Amino acid sequence: MKTQDLYQAYSTRMQKIADVKSASAVLQWDQETHMPPRGAHFRGQQISTLSEISHELATEASFGVLLQSLAAKEDLGKNEKRNILRSLEDYERSKKYTASFVRELSGQVNKTFHAWLEARKQNAFPVFEPELAKLVDLKKQEADLLGYDVHPYNALLDEFEKGSTVDLLDKSFDHLLPQLKELLQKIAAAPQVQDDFLHQHFPKQQQWDWGLYLLKQLHFDFESGRQDISEHPFSISFSASDVRVTTRVDENDFANMTWSCIHEAGHALYEQGLLAEYYGLPLGEACSYSIHESQSRLWENNVGRSLGFWKHYFPELQKHFPEQLGRLGLEDFYKGINKVQSSMVRTEADEITYHFHVFIRYQLEKKLVEGSLKTREIPEFWGAQYKELLGVEVKEDKRGSLQDVHWSHGSFGYFPTYSLGSFYAAQFFEEAKKQMPALEDEISKGQVINLLQWLRTEIHEKGRFHTSEELCREVTGKTLDVSYFVNSLLYKYKSIYTL
Repeated sequence: MKTQDLYQAYSTRMQKIADVKSASAVLQWDQETHMPPRGAHFRGQQISTLSEISHELATEASFGVLLQSLAAKEDLGKNEKRNILRSLEDYERSKKYTASFVRELSGQVNKTFHAWLEARKQNAFPVFEPELAKLVDLKKQEADLLGYDVHPYNALLDEFEKGSTVDLLDKSFDHLLPQLKELLQKIAAAPQVQDDFLHQHFPKQQQWDWGLYLLKQLHFDFESGRQDISEHPFSISFSASDVRVTTRVDENDFANMTWSCIHEAGHALYEQGLLAEYYGLPLGEACSYSIHESQSRLWENNVGRSLGFWKHYFPELQKHFPEQLGRLGLEDFYKGINKVQSSMVRTEADEITYHFHVFIRYQLEKKLVEGSLKTREIPEFWGAQYKELLGVEVKEDKRGSLQDVHWSHGSFGYFPTYSLGSFYAAQFFEEAKKQMPALEDEISKGQVINLLQWLRTEIHEKGRFHTSEELCREVTGKTLDVSYFVNSLLYKYKSIYTL
């Protein structure tokens, strides 16, 4: 058979797998946004069935033979070769799972997710713990199935950030956290900025309308996506032409929804920027979870918390909320939205303390996977860490160890990508400013289209052609350098707190 015929057979198979995964993703999106409570049992069964079908399609022996045949071909183009290479890597990883394990894991994730929802309603971690314990046992089995060097957590990390290890992350946090602690001490010694204006009453509908306005301003394509309400904000994609985001609204905390909208928009813009011609293929997928997170953090923090951005949008914000913000000055607003203060909730944290939240979860996950911590001990460990590292007292489970949805999804190994994403974001944004000297002036005029187009060309449209570090070198000329992130914080907070 000719090479192109073989490649077409490969593409057809990959798109069929993507179709099944997308159908499952639609059910998951519905589960978190619109599904009635009694639908939980059969929804779990439906998702498990689709997970098993996609796994079987992705691991059939004949598909492996097809991939091996194409990998040996010399007449494939550069992009075609990279698709085959990435697919072969995925195939070999997927082959380590049995169909029965995939079904069992998917079913347990569904049970754990609904236990998390109920536990949040009751504000009681013990409601969540039994199902979480079963899921942790399955994740330990998963690490054994995949195989690992040194630490079982490495096997789970590799799913979200290829090549990442406990050793690499430990060294990164050991380098970063002392610098953040020093900056925190300097800020603590300075007069605190005020953010009480964020905690007035902001009606739900007005916030919702404002969120939709922001999404449109950031060029989220509503012909290829939509926004809904969920318990925990997230983004999900079924194709570049159908990308969903969700948010949550707290009528007494304006920041909660606004920056979750901007954050999820960053994820969604990445997905909408993937090349449709590669649907179902590696080059039609995001590079990695940390690069995905770099896009959301770049829009949320480097753009959405900048003074320039609000020079343009603050007057519009005052029109939306004249009673609450009509008399507030721009400088006070800017300082308030960047207030640094230890808190209990990761998604509400400032750019500095955020990484202590991530570090606590990373340490907790490592201990769970290695077996040195039991799930029933999570609230106690959580409280002790928040007291030691952030100086806050955790008084309720909902704002403590129940605040994140990730464990109920089985996403152990995901949290470190949040910090890595922030580091990549700072480095990418600095490069964008270097290549586009007028960028900050454009942002202050509400013009972000050139930044979006730059991200599309440099990052989005490259799909999974590169690993994270390869992409970083391709875009910036060097691999990840945490100093970009640290320097951006020093520059920003030096002016806000007059350090």
